[in-house]
Amino acid sequence: LALKQALSLLVAQRRPSHYLSETGAEELRELTDVHLRLLAEAGILGTAVRDAALPLPLHLRSTPVMAPAPSFAGTKAATALRNRLLELLELPGAYDLDRLDLRVRSTIATDVQQQASAVLRGLATREGARRAGLFGDSLLRERDDPSRISYSFTLFESTGSSNLLRVQTDNLDRPFDLNEGARLDLGSTSKLRTLITYLEQVAALHRRWGTLSPRELAALRIRREDAISLWARGYLARARDRGLRPMLEAAMDRTYSANPGERFFTGGGLHTFNNFDARDNGRSMTLREAMSRSVNLPFIRLMRDVVRHVIATSPAIDPTVLDNPADPRRHAYLERFADADGGQYMRDFWRKYRALGPEQAEALLLKEVRQAAVPMANAFFVLQPQGSVEDLRRFLARWLPRAAGQAPELHAAHGPGRWGLQDRGYLAGVHPLELWVAGHLRRHPGASLADTLAAGAAARKEAYAWLFRSRNKAGHDRRIAEQIEKQAFREIQQAWQRLGYPFGALTPSYAAALGASGDRPAALAELAGIIANGGLRLPLTRLQNLDFAVGTPYETRFVRKPGPPERVLDAAVAATAWNAMRSVVEEGTGRRLRGAITGRDGRPVPIGGKTGTGDHRFDVYGAGGRLISSRVVNRSATLVFVIGERYFGTLMAYVHEPHAASYRFTSALPSQLLKALAPVLEPLVRGRGCGADRPGTAELGSGMPVGAKR
Repeated sequence: LALKQALSLLVAQRRPSHYLSETGAEELRELTDVHLRLLAEAGILGTAVRDAALPLPLHLRSTPVMAPAPSFAGTKAATALRNRLLELLELPGAYDLDRLDLRVRSTIATDVQQQASAVLRGLATREGARRAGLFGDSLLRERDDPSRISYSFTLFESTGSSNLLRVQTDNLDRPFDLNEGARLDLGSTSKLRTLITYLEQVAALHRRWGTLSPRELAALRIRREDAISLWARGYLARARDRGLRPMLEAAMDRTYSANPGERFFTGGGLHTFNNFDARDNGRSMTLREAMSRSVNLPFIRLMRDVVRHVIATSPAIDPTVLDNPADPRRHAYLERFADADGGQYMRDFWRKYRALGPEQAEALLLKEVRQAAVPMANAFFVLQPQGSVEDLRRFLARWLPRAAGQAPELHAAHGPGRWGLQDRGYLAGVHPLELWVAGHLRRHPGASLADTLAAGAAARKEAYAWLFRSRNKAGHDRRIAEQIEKQAFREIQQAWQRLGYPFGALTPSYAAALGASGDRPAALAELAGIIANGGLRLPLTRLQNLDFAVGTPYETRFVRKPGPPERVLDAAVAATAWNAMRSVVEEGTGRRLRGAITGRDGRPVPIGGKTGTGDHRFDVYGAGGRLISSRVVNRSATLVFVIGERYFGTLMAYVHEPHAASYRFTSALPSQLLKALAPVLEPLVRGRGCGADRPGTAELGSGMPVGAKR
């Protein structure tokens, strides 16, 4: 029976839609019997087998076999490795990869990977979350549904020559990779990046001024806004030990106010910030304490100092342009502001009108226009710059019938060439760039945002003509300062990017210190690795060797050869940052991890970390700063950690809308989860797990483990 069924499928391939149907089933049986006889005549089949098969009927399956849905959560490491192979081998897709005769050895510690994955999957149940200790203060509440929370865990091991990926898993049963595939608000983990930037600035000042005499230090000209330089000069003038490490430790002991009452002009507007714990509001504290307890306002003020230091010391920025009203460079700054500010308006208006047809867009625009003859006429001449008297009459007859008879007079007074874009916007009572974008999309349906911005360069300049005619120095200074601040944040972004920050721009606001610019768990893990390796960036290794066509004349082996380490951070800065991370665990927001992992000698292994809680909201404000609506987009809690001298990584909990608004967990959640994972990790840390010389295995997909022949 099996022989006849298999043979019938081979025969059916010539007309499968016919033979594998009810109408063609009998023809398929007859044709299969013909082939059975031919195979027997050729001596391929025995006559006994032929005679047993011929009378058997063929029964076609009436319903298709449904393959079980794939489990994405259980194959995240395999998916990451497969994607890496596609890049390395320059293959177009997974189909091509699956057809290679290839054996792969990965760095994944299979036993730890499987155990950690099982723990994360178990957290979807209330019982599993309770076993991990995830219910309690600052954790999950009894009414919270654990199944809606996604967890991502990544672990690396430093071998001195490379960073080996040991664990990469999450419990999100979708192909999306939380670890590397999103830009997330990871909250106060950005304080670690901010602190390192500050320490690098102090180290740079030490290199420049560390050998100067007190008299030479006193002769230095420093802008009064540059608090970091002023402090460094004072410290070096009175310090007995001028070494870099003591200076960095002293920099950690600088005090900042935690008072939330101050308003900060940053990011183009006035902002206020709050502390997580209101009991900190009336205090001043050292940066060391603010880091360990993750207090917000000291880091907002630290970021302000960092920005001001960049402005005062960067060769590309000259803040004296604000001092002299006659400085010709002011015009270039104002042009830059007009282009950036106008560009943002254009983006908003493009999103407003892009999906609408001409009539819908016109109707939406005219809701904003004052319902009178002159405003409507000026709106018309932006939509149709060369419109005739008859065109204007038809337009008014549709939208303002009582003014249709005035079309000739309106055309004479307000027709083509009579007014500029700015004047037409004023007369219509609508932002001139909204008029222009609506008109551009009317004339160029489907225009992309890039095309719209490119075509609107002259419109932006014209819409901001008032800015250049104004003699208001204070208004000019405010806009120039905004552009200078953006320049400073571009330089800060480059410093962050050197240490693994994955994005090409920072939100130009002090709120970047609290996570407003977003981050990725994988990028934070890279930063932790730089700190753990004393300021060196080691090559990241996921795959150790590739063996093609083993046992054939074409057998070829590729073995991973790590490149040289790269010094990206001063060793003293890395050591100071490591001490700050240890204080987070010893006495701060990560103290749940204190003593969580023990070494071979039974003593606690040093653990450092930085926690962060991201509460990403979409807020809409009205006049006077009144909050109209607030929607929670997602909530995250993240821990970036270093364990001992070799292991580091990240652990994140994440909930997306519409469920995010109902959760209140903080960064204590991933700290508690890492503590629950301690029994899984201890064999690695103690050296009894998958060591540097024993790469693990992981599934690459289709149920085939690394090491299987493809």
